This record gives sequence, C-alpha cells and structure tokens, in this order.
Amino acid sequence: MQFHHSGYVSGDPRVEPAAGVGLDRPADLPDEVDVLVVGAGPAGSVALAQLSQFPGVSARLIEKRPGRLEVGQADGIQARSVETFQAFGFAGRFTEEAYRITSMAFWNPDPDDPSGIVRTALVPDDPSGISEFPHLILNQARVQDYFVEFAARSPARGVPDYGVDFLGLEVTDDPDHPVHVQVQHVTGPRAGERRTVRARYVLGCDGARSGVREAIGRRLVGQAAMHAWGVMDVLANTDFPDYRTKCAIQSRDGGSILLIPREGGYLTRFYVDLGVVGEDDAGAVRRTPLADIVARANAILTPYTLDVAEVAWWSVYEVGHRLTDRFDDVPDDAPPGRGPRVFIAGDACHTHSAKAGQGMNVSIQDGWNIAWKLGHVLSGRAPETLLETYSAERQVIAQDLITFDKEWSTLMATAPEDLPEPGYLQDFYTKTFEFPAGFMTQYAPSVLIAQPRHQDLAAGFPIGKRFHSTWVHRVADTVPLQLGHQARADGRWRVYVFADRAAPGSGPVQDLATWLAEDPASPLRAHTPRELDTHAHVEVVVVYQQPFAEVDLRRVPEVFRPRTGALGLLDWEKVYATGPDHDVFEVRGVSRDGAVVVVRPDQYVADVLPLTATAELAAFFDGVLI
Repeated sequence: MQFHHSGYVSGDPRVEPAAGVGLDRPADLPDEVDVLVVGAGPAGSVALAQLSQFPGVSARLIEKRPGRLEVGQADGIQARSVETFQAFGFAGRFTEEAYRITSMAFWNPDPDDPSGIVRTALVPDDPSGISEFPHLILNQARVQDYFVEFAARSPARGVPDYGVDFLGLEVTDDPDHPVHVQVQHVTGPRAGERRTVRARYVLGCDGARSGVREAIGRRLVGQAAMHAWGVMDVLANTDFPDYRTKCAIQSRDGGSILLIPREGGYLTRFYVDLGVVGEDDAGAVRRTPLADIVARANAILTPYTLDVAEVAWWSVYEVGHRLTDRFDDVPDDAPPGRGPRVFIAGDACHTHSAKAGQGMNVSIQDGWNIAWKLGHVLSGRAPETLLETYSAERQVIAQDLITFDKEWSTLMATAPEDLPEPGYLQDFYTKTFEFPAGFMTQYAPSVLIAQPRHQDLAAGFPIGKRFHSTWVHRVADTVPLQLGHQARADGRWRVYVFADRAAPGSGPVQDLATWLAEDPASPLRAHTPRELDTHAHVEVVVVYQQPFAEVDLRRVPEVFRPRTGALGLLDWEKVYATGPDHDVFEVRGVSRDGAVVVVRPDQYVADVLPLTATAELAAFFDGVLI
C-alpha cells in the first residue's frame, strides 16, 4: 500500500486522514443526511464502507440492534467476495481467520448396505482455477466488522448508528432532501424518541421483511419450494471421517445434509433435510425442536454418529425463491426525469435458499454497486441518471441467481435413486462452479458498459465481467504482484494501458500519454478538478510487453509517473512490465499491438479499446462523468 505522499506517517497507514464530513462528524444521527442506509447487514456495511471514501458525502447507517451482530446466519464467502475484500484492504487478515474450502466430498447410500452411506467422490472446490482467491467460511458478523472498520478509518469516518429503528418514509417535493424517514431510538438515553430524518437518498438493506421495501410499494414475488431444512452450528464429536470437509450427503431414507466446516477448527454447520412441507403446514415446521434436527442428522449419517456438545446457533427455514421487479422506487408510470430516490439491496429484494452460499455474496455486490454510484452523484462526478443503472444491472443478476438456486436446492433434496444418473450431483457442482463463485456476472451494454467492438484486443478481459487479475512486475522495484490487487475501493475509475511492442517513449503509447496529459478531452483533464491530483478520479497505469529489466523508467511518459499528495511526490507504482514467468499479454489474450482496458470503481470491465482510440475513450467518459 502507498502512504507518506502528503508527509511522514508514523501510525497505522490504514487509518486515512479525516476529511470533509469526517472532520466534524456529529456523534448523534443528524436531522439531514445525503444518504441514509437502513440495516447493517452485508449490503449496508459495504455501502457505508464505500460511501466513507467520499469525504464530501454525509452518509449514515441506522440499525435497530443495540450493537454489532454477534452471530450471523450467513457464512460462505465466495472467491469474488474475497476479491472485493482485497479492494477494501482486508482480504489477507480475513483469509487467515477463515476456514478455507479446497475440496467437496459427496456421500451416497452404500451399494452393499443402503442403510448406510459411503463416500463416492472427492472433487476440487475450484476445478478450473477461476480465481487466485480462495473459497472461505467465516461468520457473517466478522464480514460486517471488517467493512465497518474500513468505514471508520476512511476520510468520512463512517460509523453505524445502532439502536435506531426504521418506521417508514415518504418521498416528498422537498428540493434538497426529498426522502423524509421516520425513525425511533430504541436504546440509549433517547430510547422511545421518534423523529424524522431528511435524506437525499435512502438505501434499504433491512432484510427479507424490509420496511423500506414495503414503504416504496415493492413486493417479493415468487413461491416456496415446500421443502424445509434445519440449520445448526455445532461443536460436536463424531466418527464421520469427512467432518472437516465440505460434504453433500444423501441417504436412502433420511434425506440429505450439506455439511460445512466453520472457522476455528471445531465448529461445523449442518443443513439438515427436514422433508417436504404440506400445503396445510401453516408454518408448523418452523417449530421443529432442535433435538429432532440432531436426531435427523444422526439418521442421515448412519452408520456414523454425531454427539453434539453445544449448539452455537440454529434455525428452521423453508426454501423460498422471491424477487422484486425493481430495486428502486421509480413507478412504472413515472414521468420523464423522475429518477430513483430510494433503493433496496440484498434480502430486501431477493431471497433464495442458503445451499448455494450466495445470499451474503450477492448482497455485498448489490451494496458496492449502488454505493459507488451514489458517491459519484453526490460528489458531483456524475449525473443523477447514473443511479438508474443500479436496478437495471442488479435485478438481472438476482434473477439468474434464483434460477441457479432452484436447480441446486432441488438436486440437494432429491433422493439419489431419483437423479438422472449416479454422480449427477457432483458433476453439476463441478460444471457450474463459476456461477456460485461469483464470476458469471456480466453486465449488459449501457452507459457504463460499452458495446464489445474491440473485445478481440483483450479477450481475457471480457467487457461487463469483473477484471480478472494476473501477475505482472512493478518496474521500479521488480516486485511480482497481482495487477488487479493494486486497485483500492476508493471510488476511482482505472484505465489500464497495455503497451504495444515499441520501447517506452515512442509509438502509440507515447501518443496516447501525450493526449491523456494535455488534451482537454482527456478524462484526466475533462473530469478532474484542477485543484486535485491528476489521477484523483481516473487512475492510469501502463503495462509494457518488455521484461521489467528492459524498461527504462526515464523514458516512460510522465502521465504514468504522476506527482501526488501535498508534497507533489513522484508516484513510482503505476508502471508495470512482464517477467520470465509472468506475461499478462499471453495469459489474458491481450493483443501485441496493445489495448486500453477501462475498469469501473467496482472492478467490472467497462470497455476495451485500441491505443489510438482517443475519441472513443473521451466519449465513453463524457457519457459517465460530469
């Protein structure tokens, strides 16, 4: 990480200097805010973290709990989420704390004695090597802790307002703060007090029973699968040999179990099949005693036994697949120019089973998607029309998730003899791994995603999908590192210039660099206030084809070696090259004639262009930024 650019830092460099609203942030929830986030779950926590990187934006998060979450229901952390954690600076610490999944075991009835089970397959968790990041398991509470820590250390000093409950809202014709939100303090010296908070925008991250969703007239539409599961986090002794390996277990008579080891070496989660729910059940299955769930688990595990010493958390739920038709408050018959003022994210707008481990992961991407866009609009970087892309992008992703989850959860609840063929479940898991890992998301063309006119110049960076990192060498110190890991969640766009064969200081890259630095149409000139660093809103880096030892930094254009910070120090860390074992051009299919890859603040590729396409590059940013 980089620091010292505005003077010597002797303390923790992860604590950024306070700025803007962070300089005099009121301890109590103010009467007026730019953004009011409702709910401190995964979507709300990441939204607060991202918004706290915009020092001029007043964002507050209210949560009716009196303090931090202690036991979270979600625990599966897919590789795409760990990529996100890297951008927020805590992937390393998180990985050290979490349980890492590398394999999945499949157990089925024993052919010699169908009353018992045997292992029939042990498959790699990431068979295609889709990401350099691992699949992890860690309590949802810790995920939220890390995002809240990031927010508190960011320039705007974001801190949740605990003990504040959402009561309702009204979108008014108030020109400055049109969303009037009724809240009630439920803890502390102001407990019982009701008041109105006026906001420019509201983001509802308040779960499947969302009050924000109800207030804007949205409904979760779908149906239950009429199948119930008991879930429990246990500390137990067992003779089951794969107790510390992720397992899909299907028995002849007792249903199925999804077993997921948890962090800490001893804790394990069981999703236990409780069977089909009758149409006249009326919620009775949710009152299933814990002892019955433990007994059912033992029946499925036969001939092995499970001796539960302690249950940290447990619940019973029915699988449901529901989705709202929009993720904002814009009516279907809205007049032109009526942009969104209220947004919903996470379980507030999509619900599904826990079997695919997607709830928290998709919610994180919901929160990040809307938060950077709100930050851009409220800081004056982008027009309000940018906010219309949130529902358009994320609603499609949620629908795809529900379609996938219906198939996966149905297969998990299907008796082995009713599957199309032996091994069908593990084959499905292996073939579809890219989807639950979070890497199938591909946004459609829009103002934020260009048409793939030049995709062939960088085949390994598909437009609309997340920027797939790979190894490069930093020229200044020859250090090998992952290119994508250097991009922080600071709200900036990235322009990656993959150079042609010419040596530094000549050829198309030199012409592009001159244009970037000097032309009024360049995004560095057209969309960056003069008083800020050149790369304050759009960061530009270069990757040369030559081995790092052959790149002469003195010949590298100055736009890739910008002055930064209060002292105007030279930034040495934006110039990269290949190495003997690392050639990004070959690995990611980048043309030897070079290419420009534009990446959004949330790491999705927005465009791929030739080095000479300055007019197209300018037009793209003119369509997004003010």
